[in-house]
Amino acid sequence: MDRGRLQVYFGSGRGKTTAALGQAVRAASRGKTVIIVQFLKGRQPEQISFIQRLEPEIKLFRFQRQEEAFEELSPKEREEEVMSMKNGLGFAKKVLATGECDVLVLDEILGLLEYGIAGLADIRALLDEASDDTEIIFTGIRLCPEIREWADEVYQISALKE
Repeated sequence: MDRGRLQVYFGSGRGKTTAALGQAVRAASRGKTVIIVQFLKGRQPEQISFIQRLEPEIKLFRFQRQEEAFEELSPKEREEEVMSMKNGLGFAKKVLATGECDVLVLDEILGLLEYGIAGLADIRALLDEASDDTEIIFTGIRLCPEIREWADEVYQISALKE
Protein backbone atom coordinates (compact mmCIF):
# COMPACT_ATOMS: atom_id res chain seq x y z
CA MET A 1 0.00 0.00 0.00
CA ASP A 2 1.50 3.30 -1.11
CA ARG A 3 0.15 5.70 1.50
CA GLY A 4 1.01 8.01 4.33
CA ARG A 5 1.40 7.13 7.98
CA LEU A 6 -1.58 5.59 9.80
CA GLN A 7 -2.10 5.96 13.55
CA VAL A 8 -4.93 4.19 15.37
CA TYR A 9 -6.38 4.98 18.80
CA PHE A 10 -8.81 2.29 19.97
CA GLY A 11 -10.27 0.76 23.08
CA SER A 12 -13.10 0.96 25.56
CA GLY A 13 -11.65 3.83 27.56
CA ARG A 14 -12.34 7.52 27.13
CA GLY A 15 -9.70 9.67 25.48
CA LYS A 16 -9.38 8.31 21.94
CA THR A 17 -10.86 11.42 20.35
CA THR A 18 -8.92 13.61 22.76
CA ALA A 19 -5.66 11.93 21.75
CA ALA A 20 -6.49 12.36 18.06
CA LEU A 21 -7.42 16.02 18.59
CA GLY A 22 -4.15 16.52 20.44
CA GLN A 23 -2.28 15.22 17.41
CA ALA A 24 -4.35 17.55 15.22
CA VAL A 25 -3.48 20.60 17.33
CA ARG A 26 0.16 19.57 17.40
CA ALA A 27 0.25 19.28 13.59
CA ALA A 28 -1.56 22.60 13.12
CA SER A 29 0.92 24.32 15.43
CA ARG A 30 3.66 23.16 13.02
CA GLY A 31 1.88 24.78 10.09
CA LYS A 32 0.16 21.67 8.76
CA THR A 33 -3.42 21.65 7.52
CA VAL A 34 -5.79 19.33 9.38
CA ILE A 35 -9.22 17.99 8.53
CA ILE A 36 -11.30 16.09 11.08
CA VAL A 37 -14.24 13.96 9.98
CA GLN A 38 -16.42 12.63 12.78
CA PHE A 39 -18.72 9.63 12.46
CA LEU A 40 -21.28 8.02 14.79
CA LYS A 41 -21.22 10.80 17.38
CA GLY A 42 -24.16 12.87 18.51
CA ARG A 43 -23.79 16.59 18.25
CA GLN A 44 -21.60 17.93 21.04
CA PRO A 45 -21.92 21.73 20.81
CA GLU A 46 -19.07 22.50 23.24
CA GLN A 47 -16.60 20.35 21.29
CA ILE A 48 -17.74 21.67 17.92
CA SER A 49 -17.53 25.33 18.94
CA PHE A 50 -14.02 24.88 20.33
CA ILE A 51 -12.72 23.16 17.21
CA GLN A 52 -14.40 25.72 14.96
CA ARG A 53 -12.35 28.44 16.67
CA LEU A 54 -9.23 26.67 15.36
CA GLU A 55 -10.21 27.20 11.71
CA PRO A 56 -8.74 27.57 9.14
CA GLU A 57 -5.84 25.40 10.37
CA ILE A 58 -8.18 22.68 11.64
CA LYS A 59 -11.47 22.04 9.87
CA LEU A 60 -14.19 19.83 11.34
CA PHE A 61 -16.78 17.98 9.27
CA ARG A 62 -19.60 15.95 10.79
CA PHE A 63 -21.85 13.78 8.70
CA GLN A 64 -24.39 12.79 11.33
CA ARG A 65 -27.55 14.88 11.37
CA GLN A 66 -29.17 13.58 14.55
CA GLU A 67 -28.43 15.00 17.99
CA GLU A 68 -28.06 11.56 19.61
CA ALA A 69 -25.20 9.12 19.17
CA PHE A 70 -25.79 6.45 16.51
CA GLU A 71 -26.40 3.60 18.96
CA GLU A 72 -29.24 5.61 20.57
CA LEU A 73 -31.18 6.09 17.31
CA SER A 74 -34.27 4.24 16.16
CA PRO A 75 -33.87 1.83 13.22
CA LYS A 76 -35.43 4.37 10.83
CA GLU A 77 -33.13 7.15 12.05
CA ARG A 78 -30.13 4.83 11.74
CA GLU A 79 -31.04 4.10 8.12
CA GLU A 80 -30.99 7.81 7.32
CA GLU A 81 -27.71 8.31 9.14
CA VAL A 82 -26.02 5.44 7.30
CA MET A 83 -26.38 7.38 4.03
CA SER A 84 -24.91 10.49 5.66
CA MET A 85 -21.95 8.54 6.99
CA LYS A 86 -21.32 6.90 3.62
CA ASN A 87 -21.21 10.44 2.21
CA GLY A 88 -18.67 11.28 4.91
CA LEU A 89 -16.53 8.33 3.89
CA GLY A 90 -16.70 9.50 0.28
CA PHE A 91 -15.72 12.99 1.38
CA ALA A 92 -12.71 11.63 3.30
CA LYS A 93 -11.61 9.65 0.24
CA LYS A 94 -11.86 12.79 -1.91
CA VAL A 95 -9.85 14.78 0.65
CA LEU A 96 -7.06 12.21 0.43
CA ALA A 97 -7.22 11.93 -3.36
CA THR A 98 -6.93 15.70 -3.81
CA GLY A 99 -4.30 16.21 -1.10
CA GLU A 100 -6.42 18.82 0.70
CA CYS A 101 -4.71 18.29 4.05
CA ASP A 102 -1.55 17.08 5.72
CA VAL A 103 -3.40 15.31 8.54
CA LEU A 104 -6.79 13.60 8.28
CA VAL A 105 -8.47 12.50 11.51
CA LEU A 106 -11.28 9.99 10.99
CA ASP A 107 -12.93 9.95 14.40
CA GLU A 108 -14.92 6.75 15.11
CA ILE A 109 -14.25 5.30 11.65
CA LEU A 110 -13.66 1.90 13.26
CA GLY A 111 -17.32 1.97 14.29
CA LEU A 112 -18.35 2.08 10.63
CA LEU A 113 -16.90 -1.42 10.32
CA GLU A 114 -18.57 -2.57 13.51
CA TYR A 115 -22.02 -1.38 12.39
CA GLY A 116 -21.57 -2.67 8.84
CA ILE A 117 -21.73 0.82 7.34
CA ALA A 118 -18.38 0.29 5.62
CA GLY A 119 -16.32 -2.78 4.84
CA LEU A 120 -12.60 -3.44 4.93
CA ALA A 121 -12.44 -2.91 1.16
CA ASP A 122 -13.87 0.60 1.65
CA ILE A 123 -11.28 1.42 4.30
CA ARG A 124 -8.46 0.00 2.18
CA ALA A 125 -9.63 2.03 -0.85
CA LEU A 126 -9.64 5.13 1.34
CA LEU A 127 -6.10 4.50 2.57
CA ASP A 128 -4.90 3.85 -0.97
CA GLU A 129 -5.85 7.44 -1.89
CA ALA A 130 -3.38 8.95 0.61
CA SER A 131 -0.09 10.40 -0.54
CA ASP A 132 3.15 9.32 1.09
CA ASP A 133 3.33 12.42 3.28
CA THR A 134 -0.25 12.40 4.57
CA GLU A 135 -0.86 11.41 8.17
CA ILE A 136 -4.12 9.58 8.87
CA ILE A 137 -5.56 8.99 12.32
CA PHE A 138 -8.33 6.47 13.05
CA THR A 139 -10.28 6.18 16.29
CA GLY A 140 -12.87 3.70 17.52
CA ILE A 141 -13.62 1.04 20.06
CA ARG A 142 -12.76 -2.21 18.27
CA LEU A 143 -9.73 -2.82 16.09
CA CYS A 144 -9.78 -5.59 13.51
CA PRO A 145 -6.58 -7.49 12.64
CA GLU A 146 -6.41 -6.09 9.10
CA ILE A 147 -6.34 -2.47 10.20
CA ARG A 148 -3.85 -3.33 12.92
CA GLU A 149 -1.62 -4.76 10.18
CA TRP A 150 -2.01 -1.66 7.97
CA ALA A 151 -1.27 0.76 10.82
CA ASP A 152 2.13 2.20 11.57
CA GLU A 153 1.23 3.00 15.17
CA VAL A 154 -1.54 1.51 17.34
CA TYR A 155 -2.52 2.83 20.76
CA GLN A 156 -4.98 1.00 22.99
CA ILE A 157 -6.85 3.30 25.35
CA SER A 158 -8.39 1.62 28.38
CA ALA A 159 -9.33 2.73 31.85
CA LEU A 160 -7.40 1.16 34.70
CA LYS A 161 -9.72 2.79 37.22
CA GLU A 162 -12.92 4.77 36.77
